[in-house]
Amino acid sequence: MSIPSYLDLRQKTRARDRSLRDKVMSLEEAAALVADGDSLAIGGCTASRTPMAMIWALIRAGKRDLEVSRSIVSTEGDLLYASGVSRHIITSWFSQGIVWGVSKVMRAYTESKRARFEEWSHMAMGLRYRAGAMGVPFMPMRSMLGSGVLDRTEGAKTMECPFTGETLLLVPALNPEVAIIHVQRCDAYGNAQIDGLTFMDIDMAMAANKVILTTERIVSNEQIRRHPDQTKIGFFTVDAVVEVPFGCAPHECYGLYEPFYTHMDLYAQMTARDADTGAKAYLDRFYHEPKNWADYLSRIGMAELLDAQRRGSGIYDD
Repeated sequence: MSIPSYLDLRQKTRARDRSLRDKVMSLEEAAALVADGDSLAIGGCTASRTPMAMIWALIRAGKRDLEVSRSIVSTEGDLLYASGVSRHIITSWFSQGIVWGVSKVMRAYTESKRARFEEWSHMAMGLRYRAGAMGVPFMPMRSMLGSGVLDRTEGAKTMECPFTGETLLLVPALNPEVAIIHVQRCDAYGNAQIDGLTFMDIDMAMAANKVILTTERIVSNEQIRRHPDQTKIGFFTVDAVVEVPFGCAPHECYGLYEPFYTHMDLYAQMTARDADTGAKAYLDRFYHEPKNWADYLSRIGMAELLDAQRRGSGIYDD
């Protein structure tokens, strides 16, 4: 494991165009910013605010050998394995969800040694992104010292605390080449506002060399400025903005729509008997065959979209 020095990170940051400029582009144009072999961080958590439209575009673009990291991985990890986009996923938990149990696709790929699942504790994932955001090579913690999870990691080291003499664990920084994050709204410059939990996305955006935002809607800079306290990711970290309504489908986007449970049941059924055959059939039907994102949504079905939207927007009184 190679950890970049602060000077290397600083040089990369200085080389970026961090100006206030229009960054709006298509999914296909944003996908072109990701190169084969890149390290890719995915925002959100489990089935919440997953940038599924961007993942859909990367799979359709035929990207290969991406080293993927995320706080908790759900069905998107299955699809990244099955499509060949990634053979190495770094996360704290890998499952479709509590309702459906441990991912059968993940088990099929990791148990046959076709892919690698590198497991860290949830706190370790957060601190690794935090270290990357701060520009320091590691963060100290106590978590995992009494756990077998430590044996499954790569790069963690113990040290004697110079102040107390206690043993601490040092977890290495995560500085992904690209981060893909979905938000409820942002302006054309990349000033993004997030409703609900931010998960690890703020640190992730600061740690990454490039950030691609997908958003439910692009709003004016004036609207962003009316509520500056809600702006969680600043324009200076962002390289691309893509407007994609229902960009998390079939996962949820807080305040707008909840998970598409019927569709997620369908995916679980398709992969239950034979993980390889089921995942391939799902990819063909929902990723490779649709003409565009709208066609993808139409295959999920208008009834499901409206039901998810009704349940998701029900948290508001007005």
